[in-house]
Amino acid sequence: MAISSKDVSHIAVLARLSLTKQEADLFLHQLNDILHYVEILNRPGAEDVQPMRHIYGASNVLRWDVRKESLEREAALRNAPSRKGEYVTVPKMILPVEEQGKE
Repeated sequence: MAISSKDVSHIAVLARLSLTKQEADLFLHQLNDILHYVEILNRPGAEDVQPMRHIYGASNVLRWDVRKESLEREAALRNAPSRKGEYVTVPKMILPVEEQGKE
């Protein structure tokens, strides 16, 4: 299965993209390469291949969850830059509506 330049134009319209001729040709080549690779993966014989978890064969190193004593409240609050009673206080951070989501 191959994609034609007409298909690329249709996809660009659906994605609301304006493509130059060079960009359309590049995407045509790239999309056809992707489809070719998918065809290779769909060939018989791939169903016995185990999925990889990590390319290096590494595994997650976990530690035992051992209960231990925690810090006393005063010791934990000792390094707080600002506090109010038993709580750490932080400056209020409110962005104007037009700046929300631009971070």
